[in-house]
Amino acid sequence: MKAFAELYSKLDETTSTNRKIKAIVDYFRCAPEEDAIWSVSFLIGRRPRQVVPTRNLKQWAAELSEVPEWLFAASYDVVGDLAETITLLLPGATATSERPLHQWVERNLLPLRKMDPEDQHREILSAWNRMDESQRFVWNKLITGGFRVGVSQRLVVRALSDFSGVDAAVIAHRLMGEWPATADTYQRILSPDTRDADISRPFPFYLAYPLADNLIELGALDRWQVEWKWDGIRGQVIKRSHQVFIWSRGEELVSEKYPELADAATQLPDGTVLDGEILPWKDDRPLPFSQLQRRIGRKTVGKTLLKEVPTAFLAYDILEFNGVDQRQQPLSQRRNLLNQTLVDFPNNRFILSPLVTAHTWDDLKILHGESRRRGVEGFMLKRYDSVYQVGRRRGDWWKWKVDPLTADAVLIYAQRGHGRRAGLYTDYTFAVYQGDSLVPFAKAYSGLSDKEIREVDRFIQRNTLERFGPVRSVRPELVFEIAFEGIQESSRHKSGLAVRFPRISRWRRDKKIEEIDTIERLKTLLLSS
Repeated sequence: MKAFAELYSKLDETTSTNRKIKAIVDYFRCAPEEDAIWSVSFLIGRRPRQVVPTRNLKQWAAELSEVPEWLFAASYDVVGDLAETITLLLPGATATSERPLHQWVERNLLPLRKMDPEDQHREILSAWNRMDESQRFVWNKLITGGFRVGVSQRLVVRALSDFSGVDAAVIAHRLMGEWPATADTYQRILSPDTRDADISRPFPFYLAYPLADNLIELGALDRWQVEWKWDGIRGQVIKRSHQVFIWSRGEELVSEKYPELADAATQLPDGTVLDGEILPWKDDRPLPFSQLQRRIGRKTVGKTLLKEVPTAFLAYDILEFNGVDQRQQPLSQRRNLLNQTLVDFPNNRFILSPLVTAHTWDDLKILHGESRRRGVEGFMLKRYDSVYQVGRRRGDWWKWKVDPLTADAVLIYAQRGHGRRAGLYTDYTFAVYQGDSLVPFAKAYSGLSDKEIREVDRFIQRNTLERFGPVRSVRPELVFEIAFEGIQESSRHKSGLAVRFPRISRWRRDKKIEEIDTIERLKTLLLSS
């Protein structure tokens, strides 16, 4: 546990990719395999869910620290992070422990889920009393479900590849899907024998970069395959050894959530892996993404919902054909194989993603303007000679999305952020006019520079009107342009509207509150979304 806490500190203290990779490699050189596999799991984002209610942790920490609950709450409000607040307030440990990470996880953390509050209390206090400050901080992150550190899965893959000498693509492949955190799993991940026998394992996804270059700089249009960019859930459908597996890009096995797709996929040829998009699909066209959200959080889907929100799989690539990996073949050849696979498919659950044809880039721009009307997000541009790579790579695949919808709104509420932003007000609520009243319509916490965040923070602290726990209402004066991908009617929101992926586009210093948008104007965007 001590070594893992030291690794966490090193990763948190630097923004250098090379230093982070070195720290991870150095850790793996010394870590026991039983610890290393849990470290891999946590670093790539498979943090355990919160196992102890927040209210209990606050109460126990306040009691052990001998501070009143109001002072703990005030400290939490300032720090903004529960794990860090507890760590800062706890008294010094009464004992020390050299227990390794895997034992803390397997003997202390995981059993907490099945304990009653009294037993949880005893175990938590025992752990706090045997850890130094750095260990407590990581432990608190784990038990609160808030373990995050500034590394991506791709960076962890690079570190494991550097450490083991195994190709990064193989490491990435082995990390996908479900696996137990055991020494055997760790040995398999780093095994020099690169043959993978697990029939359910998906391939690492290839991701496109947002298009930033001038279209003309891409060269001749006939070198590019153009498709509509669908607004769904990226996924892979696998049929191997006469079994079907459906994976989301988030590495979740979702076969049971989309039984109509799993059933249809049994008719695919054995040894097939398709890459594409899971979409809510009815009457030969996509439904709004909000309809698919009705199914995303469910483990099982009832007959009514299956009927109201049926799904289809828009396939745009084939990664395996007749059991043979096709990723190193050019896209033009993979597209022919995909067409061959789906041309006579016996039902409408699997659809070949249609290609977009145009004579010039200017013609394509005109079609691009029809994206919202067609229920898509824009275009995907892929070189015909491109291979299927791992992760995000520049040059061969681009996503050309439509410009987001925007609205001018005023800041009315603010809350402190978390982690590095814990001391600043960075979580904002924005409002527009409904008649003469301001009505909240969106929350956002990204889009401002560090300098702008500090400036807004100073304004909030000087212009607070009321406090509601950690939330402050502020004098409505600062106007911002809010960008979002879509807007839908919603009975759950006071404004009657819900926006998708809101973020701050820019600070409108040139506008006064009287010039912000209205609910009536936002409703005119419903037809565009």
